[in-house]
Amino acid sequence: MERQVLLFVFSLCVGSGFGQVSYSIPEEMPKGSLVGNIAHDLGLQTKRMLAGKARIYNRDGENYVELNGERGVVLLKERIDREALCKQTTPCALHFQIILENPMQFYSIAVQITDINDNAPTFNRGEMTFKISESATIGARFVLEKAVDLDVGINGVHHYELKPSDHFALKFQNNADGNKNVEMVLQKPLDREKAEHLSLVLTAVDGGEPRMSGTMLIHVTVLDVNDNAPVFTQHAYKATVTENSPAGTIVATVSATDADQGSNAKISYSISDALHDIKKMFEINKETGEVTLIGRIDFEHSRNYQINVLANDEGGLTDSSKIIVDVQDINDNEPTIRIMSKSNIIAENAELNTVVTMINIEDKDSGENGNVACFINENIPFTLKTSTINFYSLVTDNDLDRERSSEYNITVTCSDEGVPSLSSSVTLTLHISDVNDNAPVFERSSYEAHIVENNTPGVSIFTLKASDADWNQNARVSYILEDSSVNGVPVSSYVSVNAESGVIHAVRSFDYEQLKEFHFRVRAQDGGSPPLSSNVSVRMLIQDQNDNAPQVLYPVQTGGSLLAEMVPRSADVGYLVTKVVAVDVDSGQNAWLSYKVHKATDRALFEVGLHNGEIRTVRQVTDKDAVKQRLTVVVEDNGRPSRSATVIVNVAVADSFPQVLSEFTDLSMHDKEYNDQLTFYLVLALAVVSFLFITCLLLIISVKVYRWRQSRTLYHSNLPVIPYCPPRYSDTLGTGTLPHVYNYEVCRTTDSRKSDCKLDRAASHNILVMDPSSTAGTMQNIFREKNILDEPDPPLEQKPPNNDWRFNQGARPGPSGPHMPYGTHIRWTPKSGTRAAGGPEVAMGTGPWPQPPTEAEQLQALMAAANVSEATGTLGPGTMGLSTRYSPQFTLQHVPDYRQNVYIPGSTATLTSNPQQQQQQAMAQQASQQALPPPQPGQPEPPKAAQTPASKKKSTKKEKK
Repeated sequence: MERQVLLFVFSLCVGSGFGQVSYSIPEEMPKGSLVGNIAHDLGLQTKRMLAGKARIYNRDGENYVELNGERGVVLLKERIDREALCKQTTPCALHFQIILENPMQFYSIAVQITDINDNAPTFNRGEMTFKISESATIGARFVLEKAVDLDVGINGVHHYELKPSDHFALKFQNNADGNKNVEMVLQKPLDREKAEHLSLVLTAVDGGEPRMSGTMLIHVTVLDVNDNAPVFTQHAYKATVTENSPAGTIVATVSATDADQGSNAKISYSISDALHDIKKMFEINKETGEVTLIGRIDFEHSRNYQINVLANDEGGLTDSSKIIVDVQDINDNEPTIRIMSKSNIIAENAELNTVVTMINIEDKDSGENGNVACFINENIPFTLKTSTINFYSLVTDNDLDRERSSEYNITVTCSDEGVPSLSSSVTLTLHISDVNDNAPVFERSSYEAHIVENNTPGVSIFTLKASDADWNQNARVSYILEDSSVNGVPVSSYVSVNAESGVIHAVRSFDYEQLKEFHFRVRAQDGGSPPLSSNVSVRMLIQDQNDNAPQVLYPVQTGGSLLAEMVPRSADVGYLVTKVVAVDVDSGQNAWLSYKVHKATDRALFEVGLHNGEIRTVRQVTDKDAVKQRLTVVVEDNGRPSRSATVIVNVAVADSFPQVLSEFTDLSMHDKEYNDQLTFYLVLALAVVSFLFITCLLLIISVKVYRWRQSRTLYHSNLPVIPYCPPRYSDTLGTGTLPHVYNYEVCRTTDSRKSDCKLDRAASHNILVMDPSSTAGTMQNIFREKNILDEPDPPLEQKPPNNDWRFNQGARPGPSGPHMPYGTHIRWTPKSGTRAAGGPEVAMGTGPWPQPPTEAEQLQALMAAANVSEATGTLGPGTMGLSTRYSPQFTLQHVPDYRQNVYIPGSTATLTSNPQQQQQQAMAQQASQQALPPPQPGQPEPPKAAQTPASKKKSTKKEKK
């Protein structure tokens, strides 16, 4: 068959890029056959198709055609069978789109597949059997199975032929849907005796070229009399079934009646459709006539079904009816979104209606369930536009601004109108590229800066700040001072601007009296291409300083001539003598002037106005007032610090000029003598002050040198010092014993820089009792006070102590015996700077006294103290040696009773025992006085060592502790 091509160009819009072309081709064309010259029909050149990467887009994914871009033609990709593609649907067409890019365009193509007569009519069954009663009346109808031809139109079943036609003839019954039922009508009465079986051939012939046919064999068995055929209650039944209904759902129930009785009235039901789809979808109960669903029903596959049913009795009589089943659609398919083409980046200066993305939408449902509406999220400069049915374009709807939003996440949501509504969405990410569309913006529309006059050149005045909303290089701001002049001088000689930071610097020192303010402009320019800029006006105000003293305009001070104001003796109180006029070139408070009288011949006679400078009389002028009056007026401004000027006003108290002429003749000579005397006294006072200052300075230096030499002498001393540290205890219960014993170690030398203090923690308690009125403290807190000594000890290697300076157990002062649970350790520091701690043999107990000390023990302690005094000559105040506390003439009565009084080194505190111990101490002193020889009155007292500043400082700290 010659190929027929029909071309219908419905629309071709080059501006919008959309068009539609329709072709018509017959089925069963071989692969590679030409469908149409799409380039010619669309008016496109092959270069445009190649440059635009032309391609075919089919939403179903089945491509029966292919595009040859070089030739611009559409070719068949495979052989097309219309019956397999569309079945009985007419017309049958392929729909696809051709898409071009740069710019985006697409064209809808429809290829209609025409039918050819390539299928012969066929019957579902090869033969049919009828049992007809011989009493069947002429005109009785017997429904025959229709032939099925997969072709459509004229190529379908055209007519039927029945042979032989002696007893029966064919009759066609038209239905409302346009189909025809084939019936076999009895034309001649049957006679079972003549012919019990009849064989007929039913032939179905189509109308195609060439004609094709199919046959079915009909067997007729003549029965005995059964003269009533079944009759359906309705000629046609209607039923509705919802898609996706489960199997077993009852669709409808048919019913037929037969007037016969017995077996001739028994009716059986059957489905007579030749199409396999009906029998796979429905079944009928032969006895009850219930039609049930056995397959999966889908509205998208078929919207309605027609079921032909038969009612047969035992006598072979039949009746036919049909069931029209409408499938009710439910919303079971969500919209499908397909991205045809999209852009990921768009410039912020893109024009309106710029296409960003092209989208195809499909919903397989129908009616409201298939009506799809798409929308995007709000408050974005994009919109969806419908180009054709189910095709959307995402375009720009407003101006883009990267500074407001540099990225958009656009969610396209498509929803149908079903209940409940189904929807689907897709998110598109679109980046906005930056262009230099924002000029720098200053924080203020204008600036006003202040600077105090007499400033240092180069000082920073203030900072301009401009920001650019663009990005990267487009946002880099530079500051430029625009050319202008101030009083004919370029503004660049007054100020400068830092190009990077915008800091305004003063180039010169300003003078308020010459320039009070000036204006200039600064331009901020970004780094874009081309660059954008903005400028701002700056007003620079010079602030006044009090750098000018007042100037007296009147009275005029002249060097040679003498001016005087005349005041008559008859002048009343408040008489205006004269007015001092002064000005100050400064401004504001710096120019506010005040007047006051500094010196006057008679202060009780004249006064000056504080603000107006008027000199008036305070009282009535008398004859006793001197003729010559002299006033010194001070004019002072209100600045900080204030500046002033003085003026001398001469006043003559007389009624006539000759009276005062002689008085003012020698005025200038007296003034010169007064000035000479004043200068002499000032020089004399300066000389006296200078002499006193130099004398005090020399005295202070002498004292410092003396103290320094004395401290150096003590530092280089070769004599060791043995300090004595009596135990520290207190009788808290009045029994003469200590319930708690505490140990401490103190070593002090005349050189306080080598002093050492060590505290031992008691094993039983942490409270140290100083005296009955003292407060308790912990040994740990005392040990933490590192301020006891000013300087840390140098890390010197310790050496063994000198045995000559140790006390044995018997010669040790203080308590003796085995009652010493804790000891007081004594350290000494020789000239070499090394220290040695005494071992256990030098420990002194601090426990209770079991017995009074013997006279031998007291005498040994006295001799040891005398040896130390003779060896060193002096003991520092911090050593707490015996010679620093007792005179050399002491005897045993001067030896302290260590059970009675306990002396704390570096402190004046004394711990006193109970009265019984004091009585025992007094008895011991009387015995010792009798045993010792009388003191020698001629023995000199050893000099005491002078305290150095360091030792004084340490002693003070010790007392505070």
